Amino acid sequence: MRATTLRTTTWLMLAALLAAAPARAQAPAPSPAGPTTKPESDPAQETIRKLNAYVGLLNRTLRAQESLSRYQSWVNMKTGPTGRERTIYGLYGLYDVRGEIAKAEAATAQPPAMPDLDGAVKTYIAAYQALAPTVTEAEGYYERQDYRADKMEQGKALHAKLAVAGPAFLAARARVEAALRVEKEKSDALELAALEAREGRKARWHVANVMTACRKVMDLLPTDAKPVVEMAAFEAALGRYAAAVKDMDGYSAANPNSFHVFESRPRALLGKLREFDAKLAKAKGDARRGAGRDVTWIVNDYNMMVSTAQTATTFSR
Repeated sequence: MRATTLRTTTWLMLAALLAAAPARAQAPAPSPAGPTTKPESDPAQETIRKLNAYVGLLNRTLRAQESLSRYQSWVNMKTGPTGRERTIYGLYGLYDVRGEIAKAEAATAQPPAMPDLDGAVKTYIAAYQALAPTVTEAEGYYERQDYRADKMEQGKALHAKLAVAGPAFLAARARVEAALRVEKEKSDALELAALEAREGRKARWHVANVMTACRKVMDLLPTDAKPVVEMAAFEAALGRYAAAVKDMDGYSAANPNSFHVFESRPRALLGKLREFDAKLAKAKGDARRGAGRDVTWIVNDYNMMVSTAQTATTFSR
């Protein structure tokens, strides 16, 4: 059994709750003869723009990871293709990512400095650029079914390249994801603090708090590479999410109609996560022993919750 994981879903662009802050009063325009001043930079917005450039790159290049997974589903990676496989699926074609690469490359030199993440992104871009031409060549080769004419000769040569460039790309992607998660948690903490200072623990704060806590649970879901869940960490994150949901429900009870559509989704997802936790506990954290089948539904519900969170307080009464 191969667990469907969060790693096969796209990263989420940072919600711009800070961007929705009340507009600052504009300073008077300088007199024609007076000195001009450079507009003040907004560290929070600089962080959001930078991280979103990296998220955009990860999302668009996810296709390469999916293409490798497709290839690995029918090829023995140790021996390579033979032409005698029961089904030859080939690979998925890649997307044009020149724009995303340009933005991410520019972001590595932009403030704020994030040494681990900036360095990981540079390595990731290089790994992608080393892999992409071979994936594209292989995709065409299998789509044309050239292996029927050359008895898989070129397929074997392409495999030798994929067997090296593929793992290097996946390792570089894992490094970026880990570093991005660290920076995202820092950004979340700053965002929550700024929101509380500005508005107090009201509806928008509760939405942000619930989503931040939930994302940490989702990060601990099983993956194909790591199907055994660290139960102590998972249950601790689940407990924090449960507390956030309970706090939001308490606020909602005291302030009816504070949320639009969103209100019931955190509760529903919490219920599914607790059922999943119980199955994992019986399997000693190993999702391959049945619990992994639930991950797809959990991820789908989470993505729907993300979508409704963006307008959770927009239409409230």
